[in-house]
Amino acid sequence: MKHKKTIVIFSGGQDSTTCLGWAINRFEEVETLSFDYGQRHKVELKQAKKIADILKVKNSILKINAFKELSDSALINSSQDVNASHHNKPNLPASFVPNRNAIFFTLAHAYAQKTGATFLITGINQTDYSGYPDCREEFIKPLEKALNLGSESDIKFLYPLIYLSKAETFKLAKDEGVLDIVINESHTCYNGDHINFHDWGYGCGKCPACKLREKGYKGYQALLLG
Repeated sequence: MKHKKTIVIFSGGQDSTTCLGWAINRFEEVETLSFDYGQRHKVELKQAKKIADILKVKNSILKINAFKELSDSALINSSQDVNASHHNKPNLPASFVPNRNAIFFTLAHAYAQKTGATFLITGINQTDYSGYPDCREEFIKPLEKALNLGSESDIKFLYPLIYLSKAETFKLAKDEGVLDIVINESHTCYNGDHINFHDWGYGCGKCPACKLREKGYKGYQALLLG
């Protein structure tokens, strides 16, 4: 795949940073694409740009205003409790943004057509995740097919983390040479805390994203001990 161009859908978080390291080691030309959608943890965009600069890849940002109008998620509406259940979908976390991934993938697919990329890489995961139904393979495969059918394209979606635990994702970051960047630069905290530093990285330590990341790091350390 070294001669193929790829776009990494890039939030600047642990998973997408791991995917970026994975992509750089396999593709000759790599770009990153980030989304400014009114997220309360907007610091992730700053970190995405910084990580892209460190790894010497281009970072582009697309702005999406529609989610602010919908404001149906604690990731956008700061008055909602990010640790609660979604107020309209009680089986889902408050941080769920309806149709976010569908829109991200659709725009990234259009960007790939514009830039001539053959692959789109995403960090979606259905093993250790926050309960988002749009992070499953059964969601992304039909979407890939539909987008290609609707644009006479043949752009492949790759998701190297889909079956990995968070502990295994830390290990993959180590194997791909980006673990230090994941810990010291990436941002996943829903509350936007990029001040308090832990052995697993920056974050409030209380939101679901931080708890999952901390648990994953402890699992990774256990893997190292055998």
